Amino acid sequence: MGSWLIIAILIGLLLIVSIFYLLLRYDIRTMTRQLDGIIENFGTNEIVRTSTHNRSLSKFAANINKLISVFKQDQQRGVAREKNLKQEITNISHDFRTPLTSMKGFSELLSDTSLTDSEKKEYLAVVQKKIDHLIDIVDLFYELSQLNSSDQHLVIEKVDLNQTVIDVLLSFYDEFEKKQLEVHFDESEGLPILADQKAVSRIVANIIQNALTYSKSTVTIQLSEEGANIGLQVTNDFESMDVAQIERIFDRTFRMDGSRSDGQLGLGLHIVRQLIGNLGGQAVAEVDGDTFTLAVLFKKWGS
Repeated sequence: MGSWLIIAILIGLLLIVSIFYLLLRYDIRTMTRQLDGIIENFGTNEIVRTSTHNRSLSKFAANINKLISVFKQDQQRGVAREKNLKQEITNISHDFRTPLTSMKGFSELLSDTSLTDSEKKEYLAVVQKKIDHLIDIVDLFYELSQLNSSDQHLVIEKVDLNQTVIDVLLSFYDEFEKKQLEVHFDESEGLPILADQKAVSRIVANIIQNALTYSKSTVTIQLSEEGANIGLQVTNDFESMDVAQIERIFDRTFRMDGSRSDGQLGLGLHIVRQLIGNLGGQAVAEVDGDTFTLAVLFKKWGS
């Protein structure tokens, strides 16, 4: 009697193990089919599901789903990068084509033997201006390529932000005069910052260039002490702006006005954000009515 009981128990255990094995095998086959479907249609949001109560298999399925999620996120980032690259190529083509087309046109005009000396001088001046603009474009692209380069070495030192703003403003004096813009700047002594002089000069120049390009009549520049930081705020009025796109103002491929044909780059504010980030500061932009404000925070010297 005892022997039959042991045999019956063993048979029962064998049946349980067999059933468990068959269920486990069925679940693995089901998961395999699901994976095949996900691979064939990877754009879907399907994941691997399991009905088993086996802890190891459930954890395995969860890890597979994590891997699928990471791969899809990387795929999405790749698509976004490709889209941005195409947009950048379009922007670069536009940035170079505009001045080159102008230079080609005026160069052809210079071959006209009926031109007077004053006309030749005028056309040569235009060509020279376009050449200078092309050099500026190349410099910007080079600077952009160096932003996150291991070869980029910042010299962190005491920088006179007030004097830097004055120097940059003087370099844009002729442009402000041509556009007849009113520039207001309240000089603030004793506000040194901890930064790299070249980076600060580029940040200030790009911000002022942006204000010069899009301002309608006035540009106001202010320096202020904000705790352990020194703030630079540049405000200008404008004719039109899509306020909904303000969050994209620092994107590398974004332009405030894509219809512009004057060769203005969309890289300036992106470089501002990258450089100020490298210096441990931050940049923000906002629109209030018909005024646009761009503010950056630098670390205060001695803080």
